[in-house]
Amino acid sequence: MASMPDLIFTVLFFFMIVTHMRTETPMLSLTTPQGTDLTKPQHRRFIANLYIGSNGNGESQIQIGNSIVPMESVGDVVLSLRNRLNDADAENFIVNIRADKSTPMGVITDVKQQLRKAGALKIRYSATEEGRTPSKTSK
Repeated sequence: MASMPDLIFTVLFFFMIVTHMRTETPMLSLTTPQGTDLTKPQHRRFIANLYIGSNGNGESQIQIGNSIVPMESVGDVVLSLRNRLNDADAENFIVNIRADKSTPMGVITDVKQQLRKAGALKIRYSATEEGRTPSKTSK
C-alpha cells in the first residue's frame, strides 16, 4: 500500500505531465470570436502566437511573444523567429493569429501582408467553440 508522501508525489507528477505551461502572457485586451469545426494544431513547438487586440485607448496593437510590435516590424520579427528553426522545422512553422472579434479586417489584412513578406504562409486563426463562453484576455 502506498504511503501518503508517495501518493502526493504521484498526483504532483501527474499534474506536471498533463498541465500545459503558458510561455507568454497576452498583454492586450481581446475577446476571441466563436466558431465551429475547430481543430488543434499538431506541431505546437513550431507555432508563433500573434495577438491582435486593443490597448486602453481602443487602438489596435500587435503582440508577438511577450512584446508589443509595430505593424511595420511584424514581418521582421516573424522572420527572425522562423530563421531560428532548422530547415525541416521551418517547413512546419505556423503563425497563430489570435485577434479580438472587433478587430477591423484592414488590420488583419495588413498583418497578413507583413507575414507574406516574411514567407510565413501557414496561418491559423484562434476561436472559441460555439456554445462556450468566449475566452477573454485583458491586461
